[in-house]
Parts: sequence; C-alpha cells; structure tokens
Amino acid sequence: MQTDFALASLHHLLVYALIAMLVGESVLLRGGVDRTTLQRLAGLDRGYGICAMLLIVVGICRITFGIKGYDFYLHNPWFHAKMTAFVLVGLLSILPTVRLLRWRKALAANPSFLPDAAEVGKLRGIVRFELILIAAIFVFAAAMARYGGL
Repeated sequence: MQTDFALASLHHLLVYALIAMLVGESVLLRGGVDRTTLQRLAGLDRGYGICAMLLIVVGICRITFGIKGYDFYLHNPWFHAKMTAFVLVGLLSILPTVRLLRWRKALAANPSFLPDAAEVGKLRGIVRFELILIAAIFVFAAAMARYGGL
C-alpha cells in the first residue's frame, strides 16, 4: 500500500513538472528568441524529456506493483485513450526538440543568429497543442479512475 501511494504521488508530481516545463516553453516562445531565451528553452526541453522518461518508468511500476494491478489497466479503454494521447504528446515533442537543437547549432555557428518569427510561432503552436493533449490525458485519467473497465 505504501508503494502504491509513493508511486502515485511521484507519478502526479512528474506530470505537474512536465506541465510546468511545457508552460515555461510556451511563455518563452511568446516573443523573440535570443541566445539567453534559447538556452532557457533548451534547459526546459531537456527537463521535459527527463520528466517524460521518468513518468514512463513510474507508470510501468504503477501497473506492475500498484494496487490495481495489470488487469485493471489492460481492460480499461480509458487507460488506452490516455496512453494514446501520451504517445501523441511524445511524438509531437520531437519537433520542438529537433528545432531547438538546430537553432542552438545555428547560434553556435553564427552568434547573431535569430530564429524566424514564423518558426517560433509554429513551435509555440505545437507546444500549446501538447498542453491541450495533456488536458485530455487528465480527462481520460479521471474517466479511468471513475469508470474502470466499463
């Protein structure tokens, strides 16, 4: 029971950390991206990736060692919806990571490099769409807890 509580608590804390980093990215992408902003974005993106990986590990541990057990999750359509949304968020997050790496490389080669405002806007849109999908994950999680395997 203590293991389940610890895993659930860690799971929730990681989700909130992940959201905080995405919100931070979204805020930083509101204006122009200079060297300092790009470094902050890269740090947030790195933290986001670490949180996402830890979230996967803790989620697997919850399925394996948690009170509800594997069968609860396996037969729960809301869990599958939640995981689908999580995978979509993960796939979408590849684009900002690649773009940020490309911008950092361009900045290293040319200290006066500034990313195009249209590219920054596209990145901001992707990050905000990720946040919308995370909101859907919360809805699926609530349905999962309330309605179980239907």
